[in-house]
Amino acid sequence: MADYIVPLEALSMADVPRVGGKNASLGEMIAHLAGAGVKVPGGFATTAQAFWDVLDHNDLHARIQARLDALDVADVTALAAAGAQIRAWVEAVVLPPLLEAGLRAAYRALGDEVSVAVRSSATAEDLPDASFAGQQDTYLHVCGEVALLAHVKKVFASLYNDRAIAYRVHHGYAHGGVALSAGVQRMVRSDSASAGVMFTLDTESGFRDAVFITAAYGLGETVVQGAVNPDEFYVHKPMLARGFPAVVRRELGEKAIRMVWHDGATRVEDTPLALRRRFSLADAEVLELARQAMAIEQHYGHPMDIEWAKDGETGELFIVQARPETVKTRVQGGGERYVLEASGTVRISGRAIGQKIGAGRVRIVANPAEMERVQSGDVLVSDMTDPDWEPVMKRAAAIVTNRGGRTCHAAIVARELGIPAVVGAGDATTVLRDGEMVTVSCAEGDTGFVYAGQLPFSVEMLASGTLPQPPVKLMMNVGNPERAFEFAQIPNHGVGLARLEFIIARMIGVHPLALLEYASQTPALRDEIDQRIAGYADPVSFYVDKLAEGISTLAAAFWPQPVIVRLSDFKSNEYANLLGGERYEPKEENPMLGLRGAARYVSALFRPAFVLECRALKQVRETMGFDNVEVMIPFVRTLEECAAVVDLLAANGLKRGENGLRLIMMCEIPSNVLLADDFLQYVDGFSIGSNDLTQLTLGIDRDSGLVAGGFDERNPAVKKLLAEAISACKRHGKYIGICGQGPSDHPDLADWLVAQGIGSLSLNPDSVVATWQRLALA
Repeated sequence: MADYIVPLEALSMADVPRVGGKNASLGEMIAHLAGAGVKVPGGFATTAQAFWDVLDHNDLHARIQARLDALDVADVTALAAAGAQIRAWVEAVVLPPLLEAGLRAAYRALGDEVSVAVRSSATAEDLPDASFAGQQDTYLHVCGEVALLAHVKKVFASLYNDRAIAYRVHHGYAHGGVALSAGVQRMVRSDSASAGVMFTLDTESGFRDAVFITAAYGLGETVVQGAVNPDEFYVHKPMLARGFPAVVRRELGEKAIRMVWHDGATRVEDTPLALRRRFSLADAEVLELARQAMAIEQHYGHPMDIEWAKDGETGELFIVQARPETVKTRVQGGGERYVLEASGTVRISGRAIGQKIGAGRVRIVANPAEMERVQSGDVLVSDMTDPDWEPVMKRAAAIVTNRGGRTCHAAIVARELGIPAVVGAGDATTVLRDGEMVTVSCAEGDTGFVYAGQLPFSVEMLASGTLPQPPVKLMMNVGNPERAFEFAQIPNHGVGLARLEFIIARMIGVHPLALLEYASQTPALRDEIDQRIAGYADPVSFYVDKLAEGISTLAAAFWPQPVIVRLSDFKSNEYANLLGGERYEPKEENPMLGLRGAARYVSALFRPAFVLECRALKQVRETMGFDNVEVMIPFVRTLEECAAVVDLLAANGLKRGENGLRLIMMCEIPSNVLLADDFLQYVDGFSIGSNDLTQLTLGIDRDSGLVAGGFDERNPAVKKLLAEAISACKRHGKYIGICGQGPSDHPDLADWLVAQGIGSLSLNPDSVVATWQRLALA
């Protein structure tokens, strides 16, 4: 019998020429990874020989080649016409009798009228050097022999989808050298559960120690196509390997629609509101998926792009596709960093794709028939895109869509083309005006912004190769967890200042006391809080868990290097700006010198909220395993305050020396230097806050334009205090670093601090490499 049908379990990666990359990978996982807990639905595949024989049986080889030889793929109208004609030819074929008989027999062997997925697997697709999301088609919930035969023909025809034709031309693949294998798998009933995509690296930064998972309710097509804004999860691979539940980040997606199976057909329906407000995966399921992803990556030896599905009937989690990740894996050398050099009015925002910046005129495209309107350098704006749009996507300076997540086709294609994209922006097609000039920035973290007008930006080339070691440890000041994976790519010895303020203001946004006293808030305020805490158990858990997520993301990014987390240092006016904050904060004439730092933590007013910070830090260090997190106490005026805070931390599970915990104190008040020997009895070292130390030494309000010209960390009085602080720590064998702005702004101050014997400089990320190179070569 002809070589037409092969059971998936009989395949391996050696069979790529025979059944294509996807199907070969499914067989490889069934054969080699079942013991590692990787579950793949069974089934069978048609061979490349079957595809060639179908074309020969219907005299299509020459007709297809002639039609494609005459085609200019840059003409999207002609491309669409040629693709449609060829697909119609293939869908109308008569299958060779042996192939039809083999398909019927293999389908019957799966069971009685079972529901199957029919997937495409091209022989030049999903290889480490060739991948393009969504080139060919997949069909779900196919039931019955007649339907199977029809959908196998559709899958064969999808080798001639517009984007597949264009891709082969652009990448130098001969049309006649690529065959199509149809993979037929038992259907996973994710229509009554959830499904999605995961990568074994961070898709934006290329950070290798995370598994990135997206999930939404129903069949996974809505996630892949970009029809929904899915939930997102990050898992830290090294910590999971050590047995810790290391879900370091969760982002609740809108999940407005879901694709379900109803009355013998798939349909799209609105997701019930109660489900939208919940995560579509439990933490235990996120961790299980991450384990399967890590096993797959380990087996293949490189980062992977994986589709998964949860069976709503059995609760099992299945892998339905796995292919090599081909964008970040290809990046060589130090790469580049885009920097926006001016601020502007934000027109709309969404999920950032690509870490780049682009500017151009908005071109709103409602459907593929309007694609020709997009000219080189335009910003393509649409409800959503699919890979058929690839020929015009590459013309665009940037892409903006209403719907979609960071693992949808539009996002993957944009990354492959090197174009910044903002996906899931909600109502971009109505907010933005056709023809208006905008700047699309995906270089500011997870959130991508569309700014009015053309804003200036620059591109910095990052250092590649190994740098010589400097004479002092160079750490970083980092506050935004969204950029932690990106910043961790810069040479570093850890984080000398991890600020909690960004996490509290941006990721939480609610005053902690308002959450502790949720029941006593006004109905209107409770409604606002309810919107923010969706997906979390209760208001207090939301605060603790979100804080823990932000801290653990920073800790994961720089693991195993130390990450020194400064306890919250908002002033009363800044806390008052949080949702519900005005009720709890005093009106102070000079908040800079008011209720902040250590005094705030031990005050009756704020102590219950500070306990929540302690809970989050304890959760990160002990439950999640990130013992590289150290704790820093800011703005300690007196020895009594220092002792009280150290005792309060210990009472809440953060005892100095226990489980290797170091307590560092900000040295930023002259009294800290004058009584350094005494303060150092309570802590494990100082981190100099040169901003406040300079301000308080010189009596200058650094925020006042009238006197700020005299603010200089290199003033002799300030340098005298700096030298004394360094000397005291060295006498006691304690940690001494600096995390203030001074060394980032003044290279000569950095040199002087090194000469004084400081242990570490913690710098802003944009000044680390230059400082590293200068000090190492001095």
